[in-house]
Amino acid sequence: MDYSIGTLVLFPAVAVAAPPLVRLLSRWVAIPLVVFEILLGLVLGPAVLGWIVPDDLTAFFADFGLAMLFFLAGNEIDFHAIRGRPLTRAAIGWIISLAAGLGIATLFAHDLAAAGFIGIALTSTALGTIMPVLRDSGDLRTPFGVSVVAIGAIGEFGPLLAISLFLSGRSPLTAALVLVAFAVIAGAAIWLAARGEGRRLHRIINATLHTSGQFGVRLVVLVLVALVALSVELDLDMLLGAFTAGVLYRLILSGAPEHDVEVIEGKVEALGYGFLVPIFFIATGVTFDLEALVNDIRTLVLLPVFVVLFLVVRGVPSMLAAPRGSSRRDLAATALFGATGLPIIVAVTAIGVDRGELSSGLAAALVGAGMLSVLLFPLTALALHRRSADAASRRADDEHVPAEG
Repeated sequence: MDYSIGTLVLFPAVAVAAPPLVRLLSRWVAIPLVVFEILLGLVLGPAVLGWIVPDDLTAFFADFGLAMLFFLAGNEIDFHAIRGRPLTRAAIGWIISLAAGLGIATLFAHDLAAAGFIGIALTSTALGTIMPVLRDSGDLRTPFGVSVVAIGAIGEFGPLLAISLFLSGRSPLTAALVLVAFAVIAGAAIWLAARGEGRRLHRIINATLHTSGQFGVRLVVLVLVALVALSVELDLDMLLGAFTAGVLYRLILSGAPEHDVEVIEGKVEALGYGFLVPIFFIATGVTFDLEALVNDIRTLVLLPVFVVLFLVVRGVPSMLAAPRGSSRRDLAATALFGATGLPIIVAVTAIGVDRGELSSGLAAALVGAGMLSVLLFPLTALALHRRSADAASRRADDEHVPAEG
């Protein structure tokens, strides 16, 4: 395996430097950590300074980091909380997004295959990016947060299904049969976990919680690798297996003591967000084709065009899932959260470039637009939601103020 010692050291160095630098810059401008990691990778990579050179080893860890990001997203979804109206209306919104995305993509693509890649990229939502924002703001369990999580769940799972069905290189019928085979195997595991079969493992997890055994963390790795391997063996997108693994592991832990679950989740998040996930985002910056983006003015113009299309194609239909009676600000905030996308955009465009269906410039414009969406949309959405909540609170206070005289 080809690798460079300098690159191997610089990746964790960038990962360590990013959080304090973001914290320092937050006094003047709020920059999401993932965007800063991508920007540092871009500056230190071949496009600017050339200190970091892509190699096989970091590419392997970056792929594993992307898989871990989707595992964590699947693991954090509480399907009991989002079932019913939020999930149903989020699914309807995503279907509208898919139809609109594929239709609009034909304007930028040279053939139907390229339109498929662009259209699916336009329908994604970065659940793994927006959930920490909602959690930190205290909105994750509110009706607004539940609707956004439903949008994000469909916005990640829907594109993964579409990739497996339409971009696998098989006929749609064959792809559907293979997908059904994966669903049967994964569904059987999920059904067993939902029945409580995983409770037999809880005692072992508890007994090794603070020992070198670390059975719970090792089980995470096994579930993740097993379902990723299954999806790869069936020639499906590996992220489908990673996302499903997260859902499965959450069910395995259901019924375990709350303290044990919190400890295990903390350790898994440490493994993901502390090690693997940053490598993916840094590698995204390192491999970003800046030259292809800036050397052609037509390609550069596409970057803001795609940002607007994320709002039109993905954001507007996402408003269907907003809670009943939402204010205009909350509707706009819902649209902005729904239109936030990056990981699937990176994955879809990488597949398209590898197959020769997308040019490097077009892929760079889509990824660049995804980076801008992560930079701009969540923070704007959160500000709108807070203003809406403050306005609702003032109205409630006014209604309870007794009339004078």
